[in-house]
Amino acid sequence: MDQTREVDVIDLPVDAVVYREDLYPRSQTQHMMVQTYAENLDLMPPIEVNQHHILIDGWHRWMAHKKEQRLTIRARVTETLSDVHLLRLALHRNATFGLQVSRDDKMDKARKIYNGTPPREREQLKEDLCRDLSVTMRTLTSWLRRIDEDTEKETRAHAIALWLACHTQEAIAEQCGVTHATISNWVGKFVNFSNGSTNLQNSAKHEVDFTAPQKNVWTEQDKTPHLDFPGSTEPRWLDNLLYFYTKPFDIVIDPFAGSGSTIEVCKQRLRRYWVSDRKPLPERTHEIRLWDITDGLPPLHNWRDSKLVYLDPPYWKQVEGEYSQDPTDFANMSLEDFTKGLHTVITDFGKKLQTGAHIALIIQPTHWKAPEHAYTDHAIDLLKRVQLPLARRISCPIHTPRYTAYLEWCLENREMLSLNREIIVWKVP
Repeated sequence: MDQTREVDVIDLPVDAVVYREDLYPRSQTQHMMVQTYAENLDLMPPIEVNQHHILIDGWHRWMAHKKEQRLTIRARVTETLSDVHLLRLALHRNATFGLQVSRDDKMDKARKIYNGTPPREREQLKEDLCRDLSVTMRTLTSWLRRIDEDTEKETRAHAIALWLACHTQEAIAEQCGVTHATISNWVGKFVNFSNGSTNLQNSAKHEVDFTAPQKNVWTEQDKTPHLDFPGSTEPRWLDNLLYFYTKPFDIVIDPFAGSGSTIEVCKQRLRRYWVSDRKPLPERTHEIRLWDITDGLPPLHNWRDSKLVYLDPPYWKQVEGEYSQDPTDFANMSLEDFTKGLHTVITDFGKKLQTGAHIALIIQPTHWKAPEHAYTDHAIDLLKRVQLPLARRISCPIHTPRYTAYLEWCLENREMLSLNREIIVWKVP
């Protein structure tokens, strides 16, 4: 209550007073009190309003002025910081000077104030409310129990979402306003519950809405609906990789997060994820970390649980200038820098990951947009350079209608259409 600042006492037009039922303690008018005040208007102290003329204290005095058809009313102006601040002031004034509100009114306003107060400030608020409302802590706690339960549920869900997104427990505790021990307890219960829940087990282990591929040719005739984004690939390919190379709660790293489809797939399969991009979509900057992989490996705090790196970089020349004009953008590099850059990323991850982890790269040749349409096979270039055991090569043919103009050029120049996009998977020894 010490945050108020009284401004002045003014003559305010009676009709200028703003009554907000949701911000005033009393829900019923005491008609006899209005009558008594009307007979003694000149003896009444000023009402109290905030800087917007919203009524803080003096409902019956205001009604008495209306009853007597007075045009103005003396009003003390007090600046308030928010609706919650105003309501707390109104309750305090009522408890100190006014006719006490009913129990139901007290309960209703206490819930409004409590619900609009940040969780970190609520313990102190409870003591203030007990004093202002003249109720016991036991009574107040019973009124607010549902809000406390809902708040804890929301905070716990937020904490688990942050944990799945690979934030540290210390950072989560700070953001959620709880102790590190609380976060650790919530995470432990979540993992145990997920392992024990049949529905979550089935979804995480790909036993729901999933058909495991039996061949190393993955087509995309029926694309999974997802955000259309330059260079975005089929989310089911990542889902397949999760099935083969990870388990629930393993960490997946995607430094080319693009549209964020990796997040959605990992959430569905209960994989933790560390996703970043050098230029995230504005609407997903709260989910996709800002990180340029050409500056080095991401600052991940838990490499031990990182089981899959998913690389879907901008392809050389094929999306040149579509993401940015920056020379460190893979699509804008020279061919040598593009190949060297990807080789460095793959090799550095191979040195950092634990034995048995996998690195998957989606890549396709450059032909149509290469200088003089020269066929450039990036997969072969990288396989020659990367000194890691090859686990698998998976063919993901490009859908033909996407390259209609290129097909016409091929027919005219007796060339063949290149459809051989693939996923190369290396295993960390």
